Amino acid sequence: MLDNKKSVCEEKIFDSLFKKEARSLFSYLSYRFGDKEQANDAVQEAFVKLWEKCAEIPLEKAKGFLYTASTNLMTSVKRHEQVKLKYKEKAVKVDSGKSDVQSPEFLIIEKEYMDSLTQAINDLPERQRTAYLLNRVEKKTYKEIAEIMEVSTKAVEKLMHKALIKIKKILDEGVG
Repeated sequence: MLDNKKSVCEEKIFDSLFKKEARSLFSYLSYRFGDKEQANDAVQEAFVKLWEKCAEIPLEKAKGFLYTASTNLMTSVKRHEQVKLKYKEKAVKVDSGKSDVQSPEFLIIEKEYMDSLTQAINDLPERQRTAYLLNRVEKKTYKEIAEIMEVSTKAVEKLMHKALIKIKKILDEGVG
């Protein structure tokens, strides 16, 4: 090689990239998959794909490639994972509703509200849902979300604004 550019194919650079990006990619995917094991598998598979195509991917595009590859992996199993997530959420809600301290009326209202909230979040368009979950659950800043989603910070602000309006509207309709 005559040029002095760093390559993803160099083990030290690939290892450094893995150590730097794997955790963030895992967090991003765990919300999109709804399953930490699946997210972990997708992170591993995305890095395997990067290694297989390392000669074709410039170092400065490697992070974007990882997010794109993992998003494509997520899309191929999305429907199955959404069903698993719904059942998992219902099981958690049933377990948390066994408190003897709260009245049955409160538990019913709380369950209905949580069901409405979960449904409102699930009904959001994919990009709005992803931005919302990364911000509200993962506590990512708009700037970090913009980098992960490969959009501008302003686009993330608009996605969040629209998501919050839709969620509020759905919840207000449920209360009234």
